[in-house]
Order: sequence, then C-alpha cells, then structure tokens
Amino acid sequence: MRIPNDVVEDEREAPIHGDILEAVLSHVPLIHLVPASQVSNSWKHAVSTSLRHVNPVKPWLTLHTQSHHSPHVTNTFAYDPRSHAFLEIHAPHPLHSSALRSSHSSILYTLSPSELNFSIDPLHLTWHYASSPRVWRTDPIVVRIGTLIVIAGGACAFEDDLQAVEMYDIKLHGWVRCQSMPAILKSSKASTWLSVAVTGDTMHVTEKISGVTCTFDCNTMMWQGPYDLRPDQSVFCCVTGTVRGSLMIVGLVGDAEHVKGVKLWEVKGKLGMRSELKCEELGAMPKELVVKLVGNDGCGVVGSIGVNWIGNFLYVHNSMEPKEMVVCEISNDGGCNWSSMKNVVANDETRMRRMVFCGGDVGVEDLQRAVAKNCRFVEKDM
Repeated sequence: MRIPNDVVEDEREAPIHGDILEAVLSHVPLIHLVPASQVSNSWKHAVSTSLRHVNPVKPWLTLHTQSHHSPHVTNTFAYDPRSHAFLEIHAPHPLHSSALRSSHSSILYTLSPSELNFSIDPLHLTWHYASSPRVWRTDPIVVRIGTLIVIAGGACAFEDDLQAVEMYDIKLHGWVRCQSMPAILKSSKASTWLSVAVTGDTMHVTEKISGVTCTFDCNTMMWQGPYDLRPDQSVFCCVTGTVRGSLMIVGLVGDAEHVKGVKLWEVKGKLGMRSELKCEELGAMPKELVVKLVGNDGCGVVGSIGVNWIGNFLYVHNSMEPKEMVVCEISNDGGCNWSSMKNVVANDETRMRRMVFCGGDVGVEDLQRAVAKNCRFVEKDM
C-alpha cells in the first residue's frame, strides 16, 4: 500500500495522532501497516501501539499448492485472521525435487534419498538444506523442537527398523540416531494415522483411532508411555496439538460411518501420573459447522480430517472437500469462538495440486524483511 502524498501533507497540516490514529490503524490489514509505519516516527509509534493494545497481531495460516509433477511448481498463500484477509505471496520459490509436506504446523519440508530441505520461518521464504537421514523414509513424522528437527517412523519397507527415530541439529549440522518408536505404534507408523504435538522439549505422538499416546524427550532421546488420551468412549478419532504450551485434543464423536460432533479438550495433569491425568472439555463445534466440515452424513472422513494448531487458533479442514474450513480461536480463559472460513485457494485448478497447510507468528518486521527481498502480497477476494 502506497501512502499518497496528500495524506502525508495532511498529517503535517492537521496531524492525526494519539488514540484516534491508533484506532484507525487497528482497521488496517497488517500487510498495509508496513508502509504506514514508514510515514513518520509518530505513525511508526502508533502502529506499534495499535498492534500491542488495540488489535494485536494474530498468527497466520499459510497454504502451499504444489504440482504433482516435476519441477513441482509451488504457489504460496496466507490467511491473516487479524485482518480476515487472504493473500497470495509472490516470492522466489525453490524448485523442489520431491513432494512438499508438513506433519506439524511449524515446519515445511521435502525429503528425498539425497537431502532434507526444510523451512521454519513464519512465511516459509527461507529454506535450509541438510543431508538425508540414515534411514530412508516415505511418510514420517517431522517436527521442530527448538534447534532440532525430529524425524520418526515412516521408513521404507526394505529398511531394518521401520520405526527409526533420528534428530538433526540445525546448529551442529549433524544427525543423531535415537531410541526407536515404541512397538505399540507399529501399526500406525505413517504420519497419516498419527498425530503429533510439541510441549517444551517433548514430542507427543498419538494414534488417531485409539488415542494411544507415547512421548519422546529430546534431552534423554528416550520414549515413555503408552498413555490413553481418548477423552471418552464416544470419541473415535483424536488429533492432538498445543495452545499456549498446553496439550489439546480435537476429537471426532460418533463412529467412522457417522460423525455426530467435534469437541475440543485440554489435557490436565502429567502424562506420567495416571491418577492426575484428565481431559477438560473446552467446547463443541456448532452443529452447522460440523455439517460444513463433514457433510450431512459425516461418512468416511477419518483419514481426510486435518487440524492445524497455530498460536491460539486451530484450523480444521477436510482434504476431500477443502473449500470450507472451520476456525476456532481459544481465548485466555479457555472459551472457544467457532467460525467458518471460505478457503479461496481451493478451486477446480488447485484440486489437481497438492495442498499443504502450515503457519506461524507473522509480525510487521517479518513483512518488512519480505518486502525488502522483493516479495509481493496480493489480497484475494474472500
């Protein structure tokens, strides 16, 4: 957004400042606050104050569509919940030699027999390159924990250890072999049937259908568990995540032939203390949104339901029908604000392309750096 000269001149003649300017800026999309912050020092201060106290920054959801065929052309889009705006990000993209993936919302990656490529910045404009892990994998769990990239399971059939776990240290640029995944997760070693969440230095891996959960400590490189995280017997599919450091569960209620509802729980207590472990229900998705997500019959959607946990937001989508997404914003007191959102990226053209969801905390500074690298942000009609 270019600030017109007459606006700058008007500010000199009759300056807008204080609460009025901050209130005005609270209605301006985040991407347009980049040039606004450069008008003057007073505007820069007003932008900063408005983002802290009036309409704070909210984490962005990023969507990446990729051609199934070489050279795997990729397009990147983003949704800013603060501004309720969808953006297309025009930036140089590497031509990946393999499929783009994300089994955890904070990391985007490609994996081939020769290398691991990954991106961990919030807009996923910067890529890091590493040698491939020792064990070749096709559908592993991949998460970022601090300066470590953990890869678990998903090994090819010809490998000796199908549940092998390895860690890549971003600072030391080296791989470490860890204790393999517990045998109880053997039948669901592919990421399609496992859910993963991170709290602190611990990775929680949950079998979606049973709720059986095992934890991996990055410090000791050892596994613990299993624990049963299924909130109650009416839940037939669990997807875990974290909000403000707390372990959460989205559960599909009913059975595989008919989804009756979707609920959200917070896990209370320590996983190692069964007597203290309990799941506290925070809210249920409204019935009309459940229908938008799974259809009227709610049949056969278990493997197609995806959940992305980004900050205090969770985005639920059906990969078979991705044109509508359900959004839940969790307040500081645990309240749930449910809504639906049109996925403007999903159309007949993108249906033939891979769609990968990710996200992160995007601030004005991140956008300034992106613009400095000649990235362009184009708003799309909702």
